[in-house]
This record gives sequence, C-alpha cells and structure tokens, in this order.
Amino acid sequence: MTKFLNKISVPLISLIFLLNMSSAGYAESTVSAEVGFIFNTLLFLMCGFLVFFMACGFAMLESGMVTSKSVSVICAKNIGLVSIGAIMFWLVGYNLAYGIPEGGYIGKFIPWKDASKIDTGYADGSDWYFQMVFCVTTVSIVSGTMAERIKLWPFFLFAAILAGVIYPIVMGWQWGGGWLAKAGFSDFAGSTLVHSTGGAAALAGAIIIGPRLGRFTKSGAPAPLKPFAASSIPLVTLGVFILWLGWFGFNGGSQLAIGTAPDAIAVSKIFINTLLAGAGGVMAAAAVTRLSGKTDVVQMLNGCIGGLVAITAEPLMPSPFASILIGAVGGIIVVYGTKMLFALKIDDVVGAIPAHMFAGIWGTLIVPATNSGANFGTQLLGVISINAFVFVAAFIVWSLMKATMGIRLSKEAEMKGTDVSETGVIAYSIRD
Repeated sequence: MTKFLNKISVPLISLIFLLNMSSAGYAESTVSAEVGFIFNTLLFLMCGFLVFFMACGFAMLESGMVTSKSVSVICAKNIGLVSIGAIMFWLVGYNLAYGIPEGGYIGKFIPWKDASKIDTGYADGSDWYFQMVFCVTTVSIVSGTMAERIKLWPFFLFAAILAGVIYPIVMGWQWGGGWLAKAGFSDFAGSTLVHSTGGAAALAGAIIIGPRLGRFTKSGAPAPLKPFAASSIPLVTLGVFILWLGWFGFNGGSQLAIGTAPDAIAVSKIFINTLLAGAGGVMAAAAVTRLSGKTDVVQMLNGCIGGLVAITAEPLMPSPFASILIGAVGGIIVVYGTKMLFALKIDDVVGAIPAHMFAGIWGTLIVPATNSGANFGTQLLGVISINAFVFVAAFIVWSLMKATMGIRLSKEAEMKGTDVSETGVIAYSIRD
C-alpha cells in the first residue's frame, strides 16, 4: 500500500498545484519535467483512444448510409482498414512523416522505434499512438465514398498505400517540420492534412470507379430514393454522435501538452469551440435544407461533420461565436457540395467528399481570420499543394489497380449486393 501511495503522490500533488495556481497571468508551471512528461503522455493516450473510438463512429455512419445489402462489407472494411493502417504506420508511415529533413519533402522508410526521453516532454509511444489514429481516420474517409461497388481486397491494398505512404508524406510536410511548416502553413489538427487528404483520395477513387448502377438518370438527376435508401438512419445518427465525441480528442489532443495551466485552459477552450462548430454545422444544414421544403436529417448529420472538419484547422483562437459561424459555413458547404457532386454524376455514398474535403478546405483558408500568425497566401498554397498531390497520387494508384487487378464488382455481383458477393455474410435477412 505504501509503494502505491508513493507512486501516485507526486502526480496528485502536482494536479492539486495546477488547479490552485494563481490567476495572475497563469505563469508557467514549476512542476518537475517528469510530472509534465506524465501529464502530456496521458493527454496523448486519452485523446488518442477517443480518436480511435471514431472508427466505431465511421463504421456505424457508413453501415447506416449504405443499402441493406451492403452492410457486412462496410463492417469488414472498417475493421480491416484500422488494422492495416496501424501496421503500415508502424512499418513505414511514422518515420516517413517525422524522419523528414527540416524544410524537406519526404522522410525515411523505416519502422518506428521507441526512444523516449524525459526532455522530449512525452513518451514516444504515446505520440506514435496519437498520430496513428489520425492516419486511420484519413483512411476511413475513403471507405464510405466508394461503397457498394468496390471489391474488398483492392480497397485494402489502397488503404495500405494511403496509410503507409501518401498520408505520411503530406503529414511530414507540416507536422514533421517539412517545407509547408517552414513556409508558415497552419493546420492545427488537420482540416486539410487529414480530412481533405481523405476526401481528395476518395474523390479520385469515385471518379475512377464510377457511380453505382442506376444511381443517376440520363438527365443527371439522382435516381428515386428507394433503391438507394439508407439502411438505418438511427445508426447513422449514433455514428455521428460518436464521431462528435471523438473530435474532442482529435482537436483537444492536438494542443500536444497539458502539463501547465495555460495548456489546460487551451484544451478546455478547444473543447468548447469544437462543440459549438459542430452545432453550427447542424443547424445551418437544417435551415438551408428547410428552404427547399423539408428538413433533411442526413444533411444535418453530415452538416455536423462539416462543421467539425471546418474548425479543426484552428480550434483554439476563434471566439465561441466565430466557431459557430465557421461551423455553420461548413454545414452549408456540405449541402451545396452534395448538390454539386450530383450535378457532376459523382457518386459519394456517405457524403464524405463535401464533409471532409470541401469543408476542410474552407476551414483551412479561414484560419487567418482568427489567427494573426497565419496568412491567406500560405494557407492557399498548402491547400492546393496537399489536395493536388493526394488527388494525383490516388488517381494514379486507383487507375493502376483498375487496369491490373480490377477494383469494381461485376454487374451481377453489384446487383446481388456486396454482402453476398464479397463476404457471404448477410447483415439483414429481410430485404425490400
């Protein structure tokens, strides 16, 4: 018992000290480097498992948005991509991002190794875990867009390439101290680095693979709803709530420290702004769709995602009111971005491209409005560079895969449903 009390006494005393610090300027904490190391590591781990839980949210959202004949494959894709992403990020991705020379473009293709030291401020393993779940989130964005017509194993191969190579390269450009960081680009938690990256890869894939059979009429309008009706709106709603919860870890953990009172205050403010931006996205999407006669619950749900994506580039500096506005614009972008994809006959099953790519671009470009350390020109440079690189790289990979192994199911398999053709496991026994 004495040993246990000795182990917890220092962290507990330090926590009490932090909570009772003088409000006069909130000077830097005088706690030891070891205690700061513990608190910062704990932040990474706790926020990391919140972001990991977002995998559950994506699985639920996608499972609910696809038709009832394609649910089992969505489940297989989501648990598969998490596993693939974790392995690839350990094998090459982490060091490809962080092994980049200062101001450079690409790191080293070597496995991650733990080299933790007290003076780095946190355990290396906690940082690897936190960055890994960001990588997995990026891959998750692609899954739903191309649902119901892509083969399972070609998707797994693309997931490995995105997690192991494409995402780590753009991650290194900013968070690894690469050329965008040197240029002054600002993307706090990844509106562009994570969300637009996933969206751009999804857009390239959707163009290459084409829409689901019968999804668009000859005039270009979407087909009647019923053949493509979502299997479960309640499941989608639950998935969005889980994603919203995970976003507190996504943005809050990106403060990267909580060993001082100023950092603790910053994380708290980030939580508030993240909440309000999501709320702004929901209500803006509700209001805009109401103008057409009916309030679209799917757009409200995606509007929440759009609002959260938009605030992710800078969740600390805006005021609460500004956060609501930034999120609201993200929600509006989702509504009209969806209509634009319809006009272009691009079939995005879950609406990931407007919610992640388009709203991510908006959130990144608006950063200078609340952060005086950023400027529009550099933000535009980062947005164009990252989206162009990812889109072109993904387009090439999808094209090569299509020409060699094939990525699309046969017409017969697609009509039967991916559950029958790809897994042989039927999620719902009763079909419309």
